[in-house]
Amino acid sequence: MEEKIYGLLKTEKPQNIVLLSLWDLLRARRNSEYRSYVLNAALVIPISKSLIGGARFLTRKTPVRYMPFDFVIRLLTILEKREYSLYLLGGKKSILQKTEKNLRQTFPKLRIVGRYIGRFEQAEQGTILQAIRKAGPSLLLVGKGVRGREKWIARHGGALNPALRLWCSDLFDVFAERRRRPSEGVFRRGMEWIGFCLRNPFKLFRIFPYLYYKLLLVVYRLFVKPSAPETGSE
Repeated sequence: MEEKIYGLLKTEKPQNIVLLSLWDLLRARRNSEYRSYVLNAALVIPISKSLIGGARFLTRKTPVRYMPFDFVIRLLTILEKREYSLYLLGGKKSILQKTEKNLRQTFPKLRIVGRYIGRFEQAEQGTILQAIRKAGPSLLLVGKGVRGREKWIARHGGALNPALRLWCSDLFDVFAERRRRPSEGVFRRGMEWIGFCLRNPFKLFRIFPYLYYKLLLVVYRLFVKPSAPETGSE
């Protein structure tokens, strides 16, 4: 993965990285804007065990699956080796400050060139885009609180500097030690959804789109030749 990341940075073009869950895949089927964002990504990293099983069922190949936290840590380690830079956008002020502090301690040679909270007013957006563009980060890490989530990256990519961009959901909370990441064993067994359901019981209803996904796999296996954007590799 190291050479892949360095290769993307050398292009000096906008390069989006997508951490793709099963629910993201199903969302891409019904939302054209998000589907375009995924299909045009430079790198798509599967994070759901169901996606790995589906890929194996359709193609007999097994993509590499990453825990989001582990992937971002590996990405930051790669960037630190050559003293690349990082901009943090998202989260509450206290969480963002703690995230920056912990990242500086963990990655002392990684240059953090700016940060801004997620819940900003629409009137501030132009100033934020200009600040990011002037800072020229090698990686823009976008977290919770940014209106539009991943779509914010897609909608404003042209106003940003050429760089890697990654939507990281609640990882700022993990970096700030406000939320625990799933254990290796839980993630390996694909059981991380239990924690999500405990925090939000309504997510139990995802059993229905999960069954729909299983049906789609059978349909694609029988009638459709599979194709997919590039995924991560070791």
